[in-house]
Amino acid sequence: MKEKSFSCDRATMQWSLFLLLLMGQCVFITCHLHEYHFIKEQMSWDEARAYCREKYTDLAKVFDLTDMRRLQDSAQSQTEAWIGLYSEPGRDNRRWHWSLPGEEYTENKTCWEAGEPNDGAYPENCVMKKDKWADYSCTSKFQFICYDEMMKNNKTFHLIKTSLTWTQAQSYCRQHHTDLASGLDQIYSEEFKKLQNSKAPKVNLWIGLFRDSWRWSDGSNFSFRYWDMDSFNDGLNNRTCATTLLERSGRWSSDGCDQRKPFFCYDDKLILIRENKTWEEALNYCRQKHHDLVSISNPEEQRWVHERAKNASTPFVWLGLRYGCAARLWLWVTDYVVCYERWASGGRTEDCDMSAAMTTGGQHEWVSQRKNETFNFICIKH
Repeated sequence: MKEKSFSCDRATMQWSLFLLLLMGQCVFITCHLHEYHFIKEQMSWDEARAYCREKYTDLAKVFDLTDMRRLQDSAQSQTEAWIGLYSEPGRDNRRWHWSLPGEEYTENKTCWEAGEPNDGAYPENCVMKKDKWADYSCTSKFQFICYDEMMKNNKTFHLIKTSLTWTQAQSYCRQHHTDLASGLDQIYSEEFKKLQNSKAPKVNLWIGLFRDSWRWSDGSNFSFRYWDMDSFNDGLNNRTCATTLLERSGRWSSDGCDQRKPFFCYDDKLILIRENKTWEEALNYCRQKHHDLVSISNPEEQRWVHERAKNASTPFVWLGLRYGCAARLWLWVTDYVVCYERWASGGRTEDCDMSAAMTTGGQHEWVSQRKNETFNFICIKH
């Protein structure tokens, strides 16, 4: 790459130093887009949902283990409490999910064997891969491959040759790595294929795909599950509602929805504004009526924002991200540099009149747009 040279005045040098300090700290910046509230009063699940919708946003939903720890920290006792998950009984009400939080399942991105999934030994709710995929009973035992976000030992994927049930395999991966390998980008990556072909050719392997009949009260499609398998009722044949067992590390169980228990609500800090405005107009609107245009610093926040973006009336929604010409960097409206990114391939143009928007369909990736374009936008509330 040809090296560029340019001169800097003192102000620019000071700004650059300031940015370097920020870059060193950006990993510690957290802006929670939701809050949990523990309600001691005992109610049925439906009564608890009505209470949460009146006082907050809804019964609690949980995106990942980080959310689960925050929910536990907000508890005021070690008891059993309702969360916002309930079952829709019936074979046809099951939906497919990827185990890894934030990885969304889409019907046109699958690789089933001919005739699969067939649910032959109903229920077959978990998926194994040899070359292509087949559904199996989750109690079957296979080897599996874990995904490691932190690249432990400089490897993204780790083959585990011990045969476990799907749930045991998921727990192992979450404890020792990140999760079961999930999504086509992972499962058909060169590193995954090389590992499978060299160490486990013609071997059935669990992957992080499962289906269940559970729904979140607010309609979100979050895939995270944290069941205590000793007390869990899968809800396939009768309507049941989910609880968190605070005395058992917060693991989830289920019970009849008419039982009376304490519960958790959540309060969403995001608001979708279904009005078309330029980026500057959107920024001013959010700051005058709420707090600010939304910033995103991790996959959890990305997922919370895209759940809102799906309901927009424009193909994009503005984010609080713009290109800073003086700094030659993308900066959030909070003045923090970008640590987490979700740019679409070829979707980033670094120009002075560019700001970032999220696509409201597909993979909900980020794309740069001219600031004078008009879209819906998402604000953070106080």
